[in-house]
Formats: sequence, structure tokens, C-alpha cells
Amino acid sequence: MASHKPIALPRIEGVVSRQAHVDLPEGSYERELGREGFYGPATQMYHRHPPTGWSKVEGLLRPRALDTTRLEQESVSPWDATLLLSNAYTRIRFWQCRNSMDHLVRNADGDELLFIHAGAAELYCDYGHLSLCEGDYLVLPKGTMWRLDVSQPLKVLLIEATADSYGLPEKGIVGEHAVFDPAMLDTPTIDEWFLQQQDESTWQLCIKKHDVISRVHYPFNPLDTIGWHGTLMPVRINWRDIRPLMSARYHVPPSAHTTFQTERFVVCTFVPRPIESDPGALKVPFFHNNEDYDEVLFYHHGEFFSRDNIHPGMLTLHPAGITHGPHPKAFETGKQASRTDTDEVAVMIDTRDPLQVAELPDGIEWPGYVDSWKGQGT
Repeated sequence: MASHKPIALPRIEGVVSRQAHVDLPEGSYERELGREGFYGPATQMYHRHPPTGWSKVEGLLRPRALDTTRLEQESVSPWDATLLLSNAYTRIRFWQCRNSMDHLVRNADGDELLFIHAGAAELYCDYGHLSLCEGDYLVLPKGTMWRLDVSQPLKVLLIEATADSYGLPEKGIVGEHAVFDPAMLDTPTIDEWFLQQQDESTWQLCIKKHDVISRVHYPFNPLDTIGWHGTLMPVRINWRDIRPLMSARYHVPPSAHTTFQTERFVVCTFVPRPIESDPGALKVPFFHNNEDYDEVLFYHHGEFFSRDNIHPGMLTLHPAGITHGPHPKAFETGKQASRTDTDEVAVMIDTRDPLQVAELPDGIEWPGYVDSWKGQGT
């Protein structure tokens, strides 16, 4: 079939603002209807009422909120982490681990992205040694053999890419050094710590393939690498090393905050930044219908400017097909000039394919989330 371009004819009808997300008509609420996340064609519509001002939502498109701080399950292996959400191309799990791993693991299904929500550990893998702390992202390529020595109890968001590899986003006209310089990515080193852990004691390697675990036993530590060279390797970066794109006069879309991407989903990072200073610019995320992607937000740190009754450790899901945007209180706060910056860190996962919520223990989901746009809180 021949390739095609979507029909994209710029038109203006009725009462509108001249610039998207700036100087909205008095008393109106802007909603963006777009395709391909925030990368494709889009139209801004102006409404008399908040697009999330529903009285009830029934069916599969109900917004969901999960609270990982209520999870009790702990495990020494990431393969026993709690599954939260999944589709054919990604599995999002939450792993709590107090003790050092007494075995090695290898994911033969896909790349693994770890976000360290809390704690600290030493990573030992095929490539060497790397220290991890709160706020780190760690990308482990498919097939990497690894374990963690835990120094502070860990809480980790695991984002598995089962179809292809993690890569860096195209940065276009702002250049390769924007957001973070690729030179900021740390890689494991073969140092004294790594060499000292090489011994002749027995070790077990647990390999995950097709979500089934195979166990391989060795009479020595197979992390006995003495050197390597190549272009495939784990990388680490902390959210504190991210310098977000921003504009004093325009609220940039979430796609500007992309950190990693695959063919089927992207991972974005929201970090503290100055709030738009232009009096006419929106200062909170705009209402939008992201018709091609489910949107997941994991709240890591701080006060979440666009959400009420959300605390660190919570995770929300907004399925494609239903409007979402700021809560009523946040929307009103965003109109005030007293606040000059944000104090929030969050991980966003936008998936092209619908996500399924896993069966979870009682008390993990906040059922009142769908009603929180009414301003009732619950």
C-alpha cells in the first residue's frame, strides 16, 4: 500500500486564540484533539465547560490510580516484582527489595529500564560495576546478566521493552546536547570492586524467556569479564542531570520531555522548572485527547502541580479515547502569578498500544480517582 499523509488543512472557526495554549478566550477551556501523541496533526477547541467536568464515567476508559506505597510484597528477584500494567510491547512492574540478590538474572525477552524510586545499590553486570541511587534511570540491554548489592532498601519502577530496544529521542532543531548531553550517560566500569567479586563459589543464573524462568548453575561467578568493547551497553542517568526544554511564553507539550523511546512507547521525565511567566500563557498541562496513546504517570517526588490528592509512589493511567487534564484546583492555581516554579518529578510512559491493569491486592487502587475532577477530593 502506498504511503500517505493525513489530511491537515489549517482552518479557523468561531472564537479562538491566535496561538495554541496562550491568551484563551475569556471564560473558555482549551482542549487539544491530536494524533500520534503530541507529534501528529492537532486541533485546539475552546469550550464553555471543563472537558473533564463529567458526572460519571462508565466502561473501559475510566481513569485509574494505583498507590504503590500500599504494596507489601518484597522480593530479592526482579522476576517476582508486582506487575501493574502490561501490553504486548511493555510490562510495567514495581519491585521492592531489601536484601542483596543472591543470584544473577538475565532478561532474554527485552530491554529493562529501572527507575530507582528509593534506595541505593551496587550493580554488577557483564560490563562491570556501577553505583545506583535514588532518581537514577538504568537501561539494561536485552541479554545483560546482572545482580544488585543493596545498601539501602530499594523501590524500583521496572519498564520492560519486549519488542525492540531503548533509544534516545531525536532532538531536531535544538540539537543533540539539549535536555541532556549523551556524554552524561554513565556506563559500568571494570574496577577493583568488580574484580574482587569474581570468585569460584557456586552461582545461579535465572533467565527469563517467554516469561518463563530457566535456571543455569555455575561452579564459579560468571561475571568474570576482564574487558569489553562495542556499542551495546547499559547506561545510567539521574533525573537531576536533565535540563528541561521550556519557554517563558508557551507551555511546551510532554513530548519535549522525552528521555527514552522505543517503536511502541516513550518514556518522559518531568523535573522542576520555572513556570511560564507570560500572563497569557497556560501554566498547567492543557486538556487533551491523546487518541493514539495510553498515558501513564508515576509520581516520584515533590508536589504535583496538575494533580490533587496525589503523593509520591502513586501511578495513574489515562486510556486513549477520553479527555484528561489538570484537576480543578490545579487549574485555578495555574492562573495565579504567585507561584514561579514547579516542584515535581514524575515519569511518564505513553504507549501506542492499550494497557491492561493487572490483578492487584485490595487497597492498591484509589477508586475515587475518576471523581476527583469534580473537586470533591474523596
